[in-house]
Amino acid sequence: MIHNSNLTRAAAALLASGATFHVKDAGDPLATLTKAFGEHNVAVLKRLGATDETMQALSARLLELEQRYVRTPGVPDLPETWGSQVRNSAEAKSIGSNWKGRARINVKATITSATADALGSAGDLVVPHRPAGIIELPRRKIRMRSWFSPGETSSNMVQWPAMKVRDLNAATVAEGNTKPQSDLQFEMKDWPVRTIAHWMIASRQILDDVPALGSIIDSELRYGLADVEDAQLLNGSGVGTDLTGVYTTASAYAAPFIPSSAGNLTKVDVLLLAIAQVEAAGYEADGFVLNPLDWRDMQLLKDDDNNYIGSGPFSAEQAERLWRMPVITTTAMASGNFLAGAGRAGAQIFDRQEATVEISTEDSDNFRRNLVTLLGEERLSFVIKHPGAFVKGNFNTALSM
Repeated sequence: MIHNSNLTRAAAALLASGATFHVKDAGDPLATLTKAFGEHNVAVLKRLGATDETMQALSARLLELEQRYVRTPGVPDLPETWGSQVRNSAEAKSIGSNWKGRARINVKATITSATADALGSAGDLVVPHRPAGIIELPRRKIRMRSWFSPGETSSNMVQWPAMKVRDLNAATVAEGNTKPQSDLQFEMKDWPVRTIAHWMIASRQILDDVPALGSIIDSELRYGLADVEDAQLLNGSGVGTDLTGVYTTASAYAAPFIPSSAGNLTKVDVLLLAIAQVEAAGYEADGFVLNPLDWRDMQLLKDDDNNYIGSGPFSAEQAERLWRMPVITTTAMASGNFLAGAGRAGAQIFDRQEATVEISTEDSDNFRRNLVTLLGEERLSFVIKHPGAFVKGNFNTALSM
């Protein structure tokens, strides 16, 4: 059996040593010790002849011991804020309503997520959430190449004899009479191979450390080539190093007949008249090229009962087709303009070098600076066999005629 005098001496010695008690359950001997010490605290301290300051310090230690005893086992202690440290300090507890004087309370730095260069700042240890990949800028649809016939060449020039004159005079002939003569005239036409290219600089270290960056650069280089190619196939001027685009050489829109609803034409009607113009020139139209805004405007057409014409907004059939032909929508076509024609029969692409990406450390001072040059390049020729197979125009102009 433990006597009170021995108990109090043991408790005082333990507290004076600064020991920290963790009590697990009520059956633990230390729990019994804590309870007994609490019941005889005042008497013990008086017998020890403790000063007021010592009594306050020991009371604070006892309070901390009791608080730890009632906490849930297994739950880690949360870091104390400055406010809680001041509130739980012995100095603050000795301050009452009649207290006068000055008190100094020392607080420890609280570990926070701040990134400032100060005690308790641990923000740099918090790893930010970084999803895979990057947020890319929008890309324009690349559509024009799919409209034309494909081809390849191993030269820097495509030469193709083109029929210039067709004078056919076939007729019925009486027996013994001279047969009529027909004549054809040809000319050699040249379509040079043009180069589309661009390059970027990157460090060797970043390409080694971030492998995904290499594929992103590769993708952007190839997209840059395709974007320029798309615009060249449609609007290339044919001057200098430009290809000659189909819109550049297409025939101007001129309605081949006056429709019965001439006073109430729509954009859809204009495109039907453009098809008729292509057919009148001897070709079979197989598609349109429109700006996306003009295409959406056409989809807004409604009948007299305010019903959408065609599939409507909630139909599963939302294919880009008009008059049973595909519609190529691209921002390379200026809003308000249109093109109708026979893409397969009227033009052909000859690839000399498909889009490639090359990497070099020998460009300029790359070797000394640990840099690499990434080059994207393609070479092609674009042959417009029949300029008359394409009709171009402006909706506002066509609707005002």
